[in-house]
Amino acid sequence: MKYKIMITAVLLLAVFFGWRLLRPMQIFVVSPAFERPVSTLDAPVMFTTLRAGECAGCHREFFDEWSTTIHSQAWTDPYFQVDWKFDGAAQICKNCHIPLDRQQEHRVSGFKDADKWEPLLAPNDNFDAQLQHEGVTCAGCHLRDGKILGVLASRDAPHPVAQIDDPNRICVGCHVVSGERWDTFFKFPPCGTVAEIRSAQGNTAVVGGGVLSVTEVASLGCVACHMPLVERPLVAGGAVRKTRRHLWRGGHDPEMVAKGLTVSFNKTVGAGARNYTLTITNTGATHHIPTGTPDRHLTVALQVLGERGNVLKEDMHTLKRTVMWRPFIVDLWDTRLPAGQAREYHLKLPEELRASASAVEARVDYHLLDEARRTRIGYENQTPIEYPVFRQKITIDR
Repeated sequence: MKYKIMITAVLLLAVFFGWRLLRPMQIFVVSPAFERPVSTLDAPVMFTTLRAGECAGCHREFFDEWSTTIHSQAWTDPYFQVDWKFDGAAQICKNCHIPLDRQQEHRVSGFKDADKWEPLLAPNDNFDAQLQHEGVTCAGCHLRDGKILGVLASRDAPHPVAQIDDPNRICVGCHVVSGERWDTFFKFPPCGTVAEIRSAQGNTAVVGGGVLSVTEVASLGCVACHMPLVERPLVAGGAVRKTRRHLWRGGHDPEMVAKGLTVSFNKTVGAGARNYTLTITNTGATHHIPTGTPDRHLTVALQVLGERGNVLKEDMHTLKRTVMWRPFIVDLWDTRLPAGQAREYHLKLPEELRASASAVEARVDYHLLDEARRTRIGYENQTPIEYPVFRQKITIDR
C-alpha cells in the first residue's frame, strides 16, 4: 500500500510538472487599469474618427513628435507582432498596444475566467483599421469619460478638457503590472520599471494590481525624463508656455541610453603590471539599465588588440536579467545596473602578449533582443537589434 501511494504521488507530480511545462503562460496579473480597452462611446462629437490627424489640426508639433515614436508603432512594430503571435496572441496585450475600443476587431463583453485572460468577444461594428495602425494614438492617452485629459484646464478649447492631477498617471495605466501570482517569483514583475524605481527609493515592495496613490505616482518621474520640457504654444497661435515633448525615448534610442550611463576606461600601471579598468555607472535613470523586457541587455567587451587590429584576448561580460520561465517563473539573477550603481570590469595585459599587443579597447553595446529569443520566435529583423553605447581604445606604450 505504501508503494502504491508513493507511485501515485510521483505520477501526480509528474503530471503536474508536465502541465506546468506545457500550459499557456500567464506572466502577470490583469489589472483593472487595462483589463478592457478605453471606451470611446462618449467621445466629443467634434472627433469623427479619433485618428491622430484630427488632433494635428491644432497640435501639429505634438503630432509630428508622436509620429516618430515607438508608441505610434506599438501595433505595427514587426518584432511585437512576431513575439505576440508566438506567445499565443493574447487579447489582453491589445489593451495597451491598441488601447481604444475602436482599434480592436472585437469588443469585450465579459470574461470566461476570474483571471480575465479569456475575454468573451463579439464583433466590433465600430472597428477602424486605420486607427488600429496608429498604436498608442493621441486619444489612447488623452481621452477619458468623454473629455480630453490635459495638464491645464481650459474653457476656450473646442472640446471638453479635464485637468489631470499628475501626467505620470497616464504612464502607469500600462507600465505598472503585477506578478503577484502563486506560481511566479519575480523580484520585479514583467515590464517592472515602476517596481525598480520604487526599490531604488527604498520601498522594496513590488507594486501590485496597478494601484498607486497620487503621491506615489508623482514620485516616479516618468514624464520628467521621457517627456522633456519645452516652451511652445499648446495650439497654433496660442500663448508660449512650458509643455512637454511627446517623444518617450527609451531603449530604442542610442542617445537616450547614453545619457543614462557614465562610462570611463582608464589605465593603471603598478608593480610591473598593466591593468585597465572600465567603470560603468547608472547616473541618469531612476530605474535599472536596461529595463523593460528581460531580453534587453548590455554587453561589455575588453579586448587586447594586435598591430593589425586583430583580437589577441577578449573578456566578455553581460548585464542582464536572467529568468527561469518554466515550470515556475523565477528570477535567477540580475546583473543590470540599478539607479546610482557603478560596476567595474578589469583587464590585465598578460606578460606574453606585451610584445605583440598594440592597444586595448573597451566596448559597451546595448541589445534590444536576445539572439536566442530572436531565433526561437523566428524574427527576421530588418533593423539592427543592437547598437554601440561606448567605444574607447588606449594605445599601449612600449
